[in-house]
Amino acid sequence: MSSAPPSPNPRRWKALGLIALAQFMVIMDTSIIGVALPQMQTDLGFSQENLSWVFNAYVIAFGGLLLLGGRLSDLLGAKRVFSAGWAVLAVGSLIAGLAGEVWVELAGRAVQGAGAALIAPAALTLLMMLFGGNPKELTKAFALYGAAAPAGGTAGVFLGGVLTEYASWPWVFYVNIPIAALVLALTPSLMPSAPPRRGSVDLLGATAVTAGLAVAVYAIVRAPETGWGAARTWLVLGAGALLLVAFVALQARRREPLMPLRIWRAPNLAAANIAQLLLAAAWIPMWFFLNLYLQQVLGLGEFAAGSALLPMTVAIMVMMIVLAPRLIARFGPNPLVVAGMLVLAAGMFWLSLVRPDGTFWADVLPASLVAAGGMSLAFIPSLGTAVSSARPEEGGLASGIVNTSYQVGSALGLAAMTAVAASRGAQELGNPAALTDGFSAAFLGAAAIAAAGAVIAWFTLRPAPAPEAAAEPAGSERDKPRTAEAR
Repeated sequence: MSSAPPSPNPRRWKALGLIALAQFMVIMDTSIIGVALPQMQTDLGFSQENLSWVFNAYVIAFGGLLLLGGRLSDLLGAKRVFSAGWAVLAVGSLIAGLAGEVWVELAGRAVQGAGAALIAPAALTLLMMLFGGNPKELTKAFALYGAAAPAGGTAGVFLGGVLTEYASWPWVFYVNIPIAALVLALTPSLMPSAPPRRGSVDLLGATAVTAGLAVAVYAIVRAPETGWGAARTWLVLGAGALLLVAFVALQARRREPLMPLRIWRAPNLAAANIAQLLLAAAWIPMWFFLNLYLQQVLGLGEFAAGSALLPMTVAIMVMMIVLAPRLIARFGPNPLVVAGMLVLAAGMFWLSLVRPDGTFWADVLPASLVAAGGMSLAFIPSLGTAVSSARPEEGGLASGIVNTSYQVGSALGLAAMTAVAASRGAQELGNPAALTDGFSAAFLGAAAIAAAGAVIAWFTLRPAPAPEAAAEPAGSERDKPRTAEAR
């Protein structure tokens, strides 16, 4: 006789609000510094080429430690790791806000990224614990969670503009502290608990993957200055590649690896993660260089530049929450990933036509709305496919992997497009024509990345299971570990 399915958690929708806020915040922290960058550059002494490290220090720590965060979430319990991540994020925000030198600022950003690396996989694991037993509710939960990511990225630009213009740039970091305090106060009563599991943590593997990513990004960012043909550039790139290869080798030999390689045998897991990586590699350079175009070419102030991207934020939220779930239900996730990447590529190509004497209404608004539409279509189905492909007991790991893919794509995409923009004149401050040429080249490069993502998704994503088959595991043996945790 089969046991009755567990009753839904009555606080699950309130808990989802907190989970969505977590996703909103960790992605917002990648973008809120965008509008503040010119002031930070003046106050702290960053060069134009090294300015992207304010972003990369966060993203490298975030992306490099996500697998560790996912493993800790599986071992210690997602609720505990979720709370610990918010505490670390608050400390990093305080350091970054108080920084008076470049190295202190980068250290604070790295600590922020480490906190986000604990928060993000734990948040996705908590979402699956709350909604994994009901496929219909799970789709709605993913829609709200998914909308929080790109909305947080774009809304961060607006909030960064408000804080930078009417307070000062340190407040783009201080704003995290009261929010972290609120989340820490609400988490004990809203989030489901899970008992800790026995196991070890692969700290050597975490060090190898983080160092490999950092070294590779450093090589790409510095390549325009040292030269792409220089031996130093390729030696540093080779060192980064060797560290990443060493990480994979460690995972193959460890009894309890940070990332068991067997997980990649799950259908569509690799394909969905590649889609997330390329999606981020196209999307993140867009808002980074769009910010610089609005301020350094069109001459908008911090508040005006942030406000200029509000239409994109609204469009993303509406399309992800209202439109994307309906299209997924009708067409399945795979066609939407491909279509979304193609639409994103079209929006990026349109942005590449920006002019030195352009206007927001003609050069930015329509193209940015097209790009927002593409992001809205592709993000949720690729994220949902990546997380749901793994076994329930590996939910934290799958969450860590997909978040890692997105952040690695962000770091490498921005590093590559920064190199492209610099090679085309984007380092010539005060020269609108040269800056526009550089930004245009970055937008065109991002369009090529999105188009490549569409082609790869077309050939690698397998057909989704029929609705009946997808719904069946909710009460099966496969879901028992997850439903037990949800209780």
